[in-house]
Amino acid sequence: MKNSTIRKYITTGSGVLLGNICNALAVSVFIVPNGILMGGSTGIGLSIDHFFSVDLSLAVFVINVGLFLLGAAVLGKYFALTTLASSVLYPALLGVFERIPGLAAFSAGNIMLSSIFGGLILGIGIGLIVRQGASTGGTDILAMVIGKYTHISVAALLYVVDFIILGAQAFFSTPEQILYGVLALILTTLAMNRVVVMGQEQIQLLVISEQYENIRETLLNDLDVGVSMLLMETGFERAAGKAILCVVQQRKLHAVHEAIRRADANAFVTVSRVKEVTGRGFSMEKLHAERKAKRSDKA
Repeated sequence: MKNSTIRKYITTGSGVLLGNICNALAVSVFIVPNGILMGGSTGIGLSIDHFFSVDLSLAVFVINVGLFLLGAAVLGKYFALTTLASSVLYPALLGVFERIPGLAAFSAGNIMLSSIFGGLILGIGIGLIVRQGASTGGTDILAMVIGKYTHISVAALLYVVDFIILGAQAFFSTPEQILYGVLALILTTLAMNRVVVMGQEQIQLLVISEQYENIRETLLNDLDVGVSMLLMETGFERAAGKAILCVVQQRKLHAVHEAIRRADANAFVTVSRVKEVTGRGFSMEKLHAERKAKRSDKA
């Protein structure tokens, strides 16, 4: 087995394990001790625990196993493999943390801080798992199964399922707990989205200028920035020209701006943040190697 394959397995396994540790820690330390509402299989487990006094980790395990079997039957073997770890790890870790003396009392009595920290840590955990291409299991599976047959967006279905679960818990929760539950859910979503794209966000610039050739040469040769030339036509004069499209790291933005202004102070520049950039042309190492190979062939 190649080293790169082994490294990938280790990275994926570590990400899934760390993500489930974060999830179990957030629920056992911040969410459950303060009665904060929660979505997902944990929210269902909290409702079952309230009405039937069943151990939370056991209830979550049974729910996850049932949903896992449903997902394996409907969504296939690949989905089952990427979901199995979280379906078992999360309830197991939750059971471990619930039995550590004094851990549940760490945040008891401060529902505001518990909602903030619980929501953020839970979002980080889910983000780490999703970032590895794995699934957190639970009600995610239910949303995917429904989405397969209804063709409704899985993201939209997840929100519907979570709010139904939150609504079920509202019957035995105070208005304060309901509001803090919504706050924790919002923070979880924000943190998860941030973790998933962490390190992949880049800055995209679109430059429209009559000096496009000078700008192109400067960006390519002086700043080592890859560019693409787009054919365009001005709206008023309908004059043909070219626009420059480039994607750079945040730290290079100022230098690129300055280079454009030196070449053309009147250049029209738009700057936007893109969530992810992949594909041939953005890897500078690969681009350099190809250029060197071409020079060697010509020589």
